[in-house]
Amino acid sequence: MKTMLFAAVALAPLAVPAAAQIVDRSRQGDPHRSDEVIVTAPIQTSETDVLQGTSVLTGANLTRELRPTIGETLARLPGVSATSFGPNASRPILRGFQGDRIRVLTDGIGSIDVSNTSVDHAVVIDPLLAERVEVLRGPAALLYGSSAVGGVVNVVDRRIPRALPENGSRVDAIGTYGSAANERSVGGAADVTAAGPLVLHVDGSYLKADDLRTGGFILSRAARRASLALAGVPQDGDEPIDFAANAALRGKLPNSAAETWTAGAGASIITDGGMLGVSYGHYDSVYGVPVRYATALGQEQEAPRLDVVQNRYDLRAEVTPHGAFVDAIRVRAAHANYRHFELEEDGSVGTAFYNKGLEARLEVVQAKRGAWRGASGVQYFSRAFDVVGEEAFLPRNQTEQTGLFTLQQFENGRFKAEGGLRYEHTRLTADPGFREGTERFTGADRSFGTWSGSLGGAYTLAEGVRIGLNGSRTARAPSAEELFANGPHAGTQAYELGNPDFRAETSWGLEATLHAHNQIFSLDASAYYNWFDNYIYESQVAETACATAAQGEVELPCFRYRQAKARYYGFEADASARLATIGTHVITADLLGDYVHAEVVDRGPVPRIPPLRLLGGIEARNDTSGARVEVERAFAQNRTAPFETRTEGYTMVNASLSFHPWGGSDRRSILLAANNIFDVEARRAASVLKDFAPLAGRDVRVTFRVGI
Repeated sequence: MKTMLFAAVALAPLAVPAAAQIVDRSRQGDPHRSDEVIVTAPIQTSETDVLQGTSVLTGANLTRELRPTIGETLARLPGVSATSFGPNASRPILRGFQGDRIRVLTDGIGSIDVSNTSVDHAVVIDPLLAERVEVLRGPAALLYGSSAVGGVVNVVDRRIPRALPENGSRVDAIGTYGSAANERSVGGAADVTAAGPLVLHVDGSYLKADDLRTGGFILSRAARRASLALAGVPQDGDEPIDFAANAALRGKLPNSAAETWTAGAGASIITDGGMLGVSYGHYDSVYGVPVRYATALGQEQEAPRLDVVQNRYDLRAEVTPHGAFVDAIRVRAAHANYRHFELEEDGSVGTAFYNKGLEARLEVVQAKRGAWRGASGVQYFSRAFDVVGEEAFLPRNQTEQTGLFTLQQFENGRFKAEGGLRYEHTRLTADPGFREGTERFTGADRSFGTWSGSLGGAYTLAEGVRIGLNGSRTARAPSAEELFANGPHAGTQAYELGNPDFRAETSWGLEATLHAHNQIFSLDASAYYNWFDNYIYESQVAETACATAAQGEVELPCFRYRQAKARYYGFEADASARLATIGTHVITADLLGDYVHAEVVDRGPVPRIPPLRLLGGIEARNDTSGARVEVERAFAQNRTAPFETRTEGYTMVNASLSFHPWGGSDRRSILLAANNIFDVEARRAASVLKDFAPLAGRDVRVTFRVGI
């Protein structure tokens, strides 16, 4: 109750019927907004006209927030958290949704990895090469698939050039050092006009980081208590476990080092009537999964590493006839081969994951006719997924999905309406094959036909002030993991059991919005409520259930996927105001807050939900320099599932200095940042590994950007 009272007081200026979260944090604190186009939409719209919750991270703020994973890079945006499975595997969480309920895209097409399968699997996207990141929440995200009920993260790069470079060439490079993990990273991209409309592109990046240094204890308070409670218990082996030493561990997080490199090349033919481009990208990473100190809790100790490789091919084509009926036709496609090996401590391969994926998307944009415009299209997705080894928790499986969608907009004076509709046919098959150890798997073939739709409207009350209401109905086919899982999963330390008889998950949602901007003040906020039927969630059950399914003894905790009704509601709010002008510096202040409440009806809280959070900052900036101080308060998470532990709150202070020595329009810059200045112990409630892997301690970062 005290927590909610504190939030109500702190967010009093934001306590309005919620808003279109259109936040470009590179201009955070600047009440002036541009008409920058949101590219993650069939109908490309300026950010001030988007009806639903949208955030944009680009420019100076992208540089400041840049981290080795896309989850940590975005974690300070409103409504966004991260899975934080150590420093190398952190996927975004949107409005409390994660896994198969959000989509992570590369330039409009899925990342084609297995990061949605488990939180210990990294997203195969390198933030070093990103030019901008767009986060869509709410009904508009449904146009990218029913698995985007929580939202969409789209990372935009230049690997397929979309514009002719000025003066015939463009080169950008970035280098970063971070003290918390002795992180050294470099990345660069270059475009050159080869002949007439032909543009060639190359890029690459390299990152090497040591074990992460954390603030405070490695083990959480609950894990330390559990460790000490076991003191004196007889142990097998010649050397007894020192429980007290394990409980008092501080400093570096063992087995959290990483080394990653990428390389890519692309080419485009760009004319006034459209473009055609292709690219190839290679991703290679070896990273450790932080040690759980399971021995301290009476379990077998593991310190696995993951060896990840992806080869990816992309296509983008666009024709812009600007005719009476069709304004543009766009095609976007990608094919990727992905594999990762889970390495034992001796370097041998324990379990191998293989994923071959294809995704393609066709959009036809209608010519604007009076107040009416729209876009329609078709999307196809195919995934062949196989897990081989002693800890294979899934049979070989195939997913095929075809979606038809349309988005229509109508604008008349102060009123704007938007409606979307999507039909999806999904087929999932499981073929256990004849490999040793697959006897527990059975074949299966499931098909789902689902309809999703959204309808929203916005009304301009006065210049710069708009309110809106969006409604949606979503249906999502269960994933292969939710249907067919039957095996031990070392990454999450769980034996997972799916249910091949699941029905489609459906939900109804409402989102209220308020968007207000003038010369000195800016406010964006949103509030939402979702009602789920056949909501799929994990529940811990007796280990005998897994032993029966496994046809043998099970040594891990047993988790079964179930379906029930569920409710999600929450808010996001972000405000900024110009306080003063001192000389050439503009002084601004900003405050954001977000909160999610998620409940499985008659069962209890949904697990791993981020708590209430507030983040406020003060910034001084002119054309050549800027300084910012911010304070983030994450409150304790006491609403937990039966198998979870409580997460303590934390307060983190960050500061940064930025310089553009050659002027604000020059692409050369220097950033000095100090994060978690007071070296506090911080853990994210949404992390499976929170009791064993806290966030980074004090981290001093230096970043150089060069552009010519």
